[in-house]
Parts: sequence; structure tokens; C-alpha cells
Amino acid sequence: MFTPPKKEKGRVSMKIRTSRTSGFTLVEIMIVVAIIGLLAAIAIPNFVRARQTSQTNACINNLRQIDAAKQQWALENGKQATDTPTSTSLNVYVGRGMNGADLYCPLSKGQTWGGYSGKINAINVLPTCANYSSTHKASLNPASQ
Repeated sequence: MFTPPKKEKGRVSMKIRTSRTSGFTLVEIMIVVAIIGLLAAIAIPNFVRARQTSQTNACINNLRQIDAAKQQWALENGKQATDTPTSTSLNVYVGRGMNGADLYCPLSKGQTWGGYSGKINAINVLPTCANYSSTHKASLNPASQ
């Protein structure tokens, strides 16, 4: 903007006003948004993979506890290797004090013995998870991991 000349004791002064307000330009904002989008694109798949890994590890640990409970049940009750315990007979040996209420596969959350009750198997067979898949490789068998 141009202001009219001021008269100061015989001198004419011409000033150019520039209106410079503080803030960000559209280009700067677009660059920041692009950087945030790039970081999110890198981070989100890693979070998903970490969640799947932790769910699989939790399931494998539950399978280990079920196998230990099966072995203890067989020893204390004089059972054969081909006998199959039920989830209610293993509740005492799981050691949770909640009758297996919090023993479940993370993919079957909320169900007592969720993902395991139908796959406890005989004493000489490792327990398996009913939710076993290509992304949830929860098994005690090293060949299937």
C-alpha cells in the first residue's frame, strides 16, 4: 500500500507500508501434512504387526499352561497318555483361581477357555488353538511356527 506523502518542515517523506502478519503459508502447511502422512504410513503397519505378534505370544503361553495342566492332571489321577481331560478337570491345575475365566486366546476374547476347549487333545498330543491361521501361528509344535 502506498500512503500519501507527509509534509514535515519542508520535506516530503514517502513510506511504503507492508502488511506482514505472522502465520504459515499454504506450502508450509502442505509439507507438514505430507511428512505426518509419510510417518503414519511407515508406523501403522509396524503397530499392526506388533499387535499380531503379542497376541500370538500370549496364545502360545496359554497353550504351555494348558499342556502343563494336562501333564499334572495325568500324573495326579494316574491317567494314560491317550486319555483326554476336559476344561473343567483342568481348571484346578491352570492356577488362575477363576476356573479358566481369563484363559482364552486373544482372538476369542470374552469366552471362558475360548479357542482352546475343543482343542485340548489327549495327554500325548499338544494342545492347539482353534484360531490358528497364517497370521496367528500359535502352536507348541516347532514345525508349524
